[in-house]
Amino acid sequence: MSLGGLRLVKRAVAEPAVCPDAPDAVLSIPSRQTNPRIIAASALVFEDPRSRAVAEQIRRLAPSEANILIVGETGTGKELAARRIHALSRRRERAFVAVNCAAITDTLAESELFGHERGTFTGAQATTVGWFEAAHGGTLFLDEIGELSPPLQGKLLRVLQEREVVRVGSRRAIPVDLRLITATNVDLERAMAAGRFREDLYYRIKVATISLPPLRDRPGDVAPLAEHFLETYRQRLGLSEARFAPEAMSLIRRYPWPGNIRELENAIHYALLVYSGSTVMAEDLNLPNIAAPPPAKATKTTCTLKEALENAISEGSSCLFDDVVNLLVLTAYEHCHGNQVRTAEWLGVSRSVLRAHLARLSIIKARRRA
Repeated sequence: MSLGGLRLVKRAVAEPAVCPDAPDAVLSIPSRQTNPRIIAASALVFEDPRSRAVAEQIRRLAPSEANILIVGETGTGKELAARRIHALSRRRERAFVAVNCAAITDTLAESELFGHERGTFTGAQATTVGWFEAAHGGTLFLDEIGELSPPLQGKLLRVLQEREVVRVGSRRAIPVDLRLITATNVDLERAMAAGRFREDLYYRIKVATISLPPLRDRPGDVAPLAEHFLETYRQRLGLSEARFAPEAMSLIRRYPWPGNIRELENAIHYALLVYSGSTVMAEDLNLPNIAAPPPAKATKTTCTLKEALENAISEGSSCLFDDVVNLLVLTAYEHCHGNQVRTAEWLGVSRSVLRAHLARLSIIKARRRA
């Protein structure tokens, strides 16, 4: 099913057509490789509880006309979230225009955004419509908004205030009706404090904010995304069969994915280029070595732990309980590379309980209570 430029892919093929609000639908853009302005992440899924919370926020904000700022690390799927907002909005039948502000030069940025008249500068052989006019009636998505120069920020602010653009080389104002969605992977508040981003523009684009958590903080999305990319590249490469070995899927689940969805996609793509047979092995993913998962419960491990505890008890330690709990929490936290969500899952406790232990150990700051 296609919805506002998005393709909704159901992982359970035998199921009926996908509802746009289905939490297990994978959002992807089929034409990503044909569009040079397109995104860093080509798929997004709402399986993890944190992702489902984001999906619910998108569903609530989409029908409005409010400008939305999407924040998140590179590769978390900010443009896909913007396309989802457009697909659920009243403007879904009109154009969705995506522009990467970091990819346009300062000299051409004004012309790219607002258009120019014929003969305005060398090479301007025809009147050209800018991205604002192209998005008239629909949605304009400005990715990496923090990369715009201060002079261009001022001109953008004026366009948003007046709801009209003036092409370069023209004196005639052209009304535009669009919804603006912006995105950034930098801290705009710090940029404002440093004088690199206009405060008035910040509050103009930030009527509502959507924060996309990194992939390492939404482990429930990793496996369905991996399966989606496996099937996508299997078909693209003309492979008859491909599946993950248990060790490969275990590695995929444990790896922190600092490059987020884009890194996951690249790893799966590479694995299908080098694997042999019909099974993708862990070594095919070409990922950095990380610590192995905790061993399964076994008699030898249990006996060794029991002996260590008996020795500690015989030594008469007065703080044995606290020492054991602290060591357990620290060991799990280090094993999970400081990821609180994954550490809490390994220990079988809630994240709030884990944070209380980490605060008591002075690893993180304790939350202030009113």
